[in-house]
Amino acid sequence: MAKTAETKTTAAKAARGTRTAAETEKIRVALIERRDELKAEHDQTLAEIAELQQHRLTDSAGDDQADTGTKTFEREQEITLANNILERVNQVERALERLDEGGYGWCEKCGNAIPVERLAAFPSATLCVTCKQLEERR
Repeated sequence: MAKTAETKTTAAKAARGTRTAAETEKIRVALIERRDELKAEHDQTLAEIAELQQHRLTDSAGDDQADTGTKTFEREQEITLANNILERVNQVERALERLDEGGYGWCEKCGNAIPVERLAAFPSATLCVTCKQLEERR
């Protein structure tokens, strides 16, 4: 069985040279645009958090425990949102690295090609559908 997985990986690696330079550049441009959009969204979110925090400091006089708890919960949600955006930036940057290394579009786990439809929906995918489903079941 190990021989079969090795053969699949070898075949997948051999097929990697099928993407043209123009296709690779198109992918690179799309990933860079997405990364820049996400970075701008992250910067905007951080600016909004700072602004809200400033308003909360001046508007918190006389707050009871429930108000303070609500404000803390809202701040934590905003920070979580900013962290999620930053994680997406990191995923796109990793996709760019994989593109440079020749591994973009290939599953990091099994070595099979990631379907074009999956990459179109989620350009920074690192796993094929099967491996992703197995990962999510754990």
